Amino acid sequence: MGNVIVKVENLSHKYTTQWAIKKIDFSIAHEGIVGLLGSNGAGKSTLMNIICGVLKQTEGEVFINGIDLKKDPVEAKKNIGFLPQKPPLYLDFTVKEYLTYCADLRMMEKQYIKSAVEEAAERCGVAHFMNRLLRNLSGGYQQRTGIAQAIVHNPKFVVLDEPTNGLDPNQIVEVRGLIKEIAADRSVLLSTHILSEVQATCREIKMIENGEQVFSGTLEEFNNYIQPNALQLQLETPPETAALSSIEGITTAEQLSPGLFRLIYDGEKNTIKTVAQTSVDKGWGLLGLSVEKSSLDAVFAELSKNSVNNE
Repeated sequence: MGNVIVKVENLSHKYTTQWAIKKIDFSIAHEGIVGLLGSNGAGKSTLMNIICGVLKQTEGEVFINGIDLKKDPVEAKKNIGFLPQKPPLYLDFTVKEYLTYCADLRMMEKQYIKSAVEEAAERCGVAHFMNRLLRNLSGGYQQRTGIAQAIVHNPKFVVLDEPTNGLDPNQIVEVRGLIKEIAADRSVLLSTHILSEVQATCREIKMIENGEQVFSGTLEEFNNYIQPNALQLQLETPPETAALSSIEGITTAEQLSPGLFRLIYDGEKNTIKTVAQTSVDKGWGLLGLSVEKSSLDAVFAELSKNSVNNE
């Protein structure tokens, strides 16, 4: 299997009669962050619970570091760290007690637990709170402790379910930085429905909608998914909008502000040249012409729509 860390084959799961996820296939073979994107209810948590061995799938296989999760769950789970959406904290434990307990649950050898706990606490920025009760920590530090328990046994693969949920903007920036550091030497699967989260941290994206995988590729491919079909044109002495919409290849033109127009066009490169040439020839005073990039939100909406249309 080479160094494929995670391999998911034909994974499907049914709750009573309803399929939560259907025929999902992907593999992760490198360090770094893979974003698992999908709107609420798309099937992300079901998928993560199965990959982490919390839930038994109806059909399909999961291999972690080459180990079949169904056949040898204990061995496979030694390679997995998991932070569910709500960190599983025991609030009457101190940070040290909690992390020691988690290391123990992971069947770590006794002689390595103390140093592993210290290292995880240090990496996650909670080392100075070792003797403080978890209930007395802020939301951001509770979240950091949750991440620390996911890496205490030094797994090759870490799954984080909505890790910045409920944090304030400063805490979000800090936790994102922490996740990037953790991903430097292991694979991280980061689930979220927030597009800016993916842009800020991930280099690769898997997207599921209605339980089906609708996209798998790099962030760059995701951004370019929808052909941009709008131009922004800035003119010093603009004509009537009718004159702009009559240019060959332009379907509609609208004025956004004095001198600034959005032109919906046919997507051809030649049309862009024609618009520039016409503006110069007619003496409209061309100040700027650019292609509008599709926003991630637009891509998200388009992919979600496609998954509904395909049913």
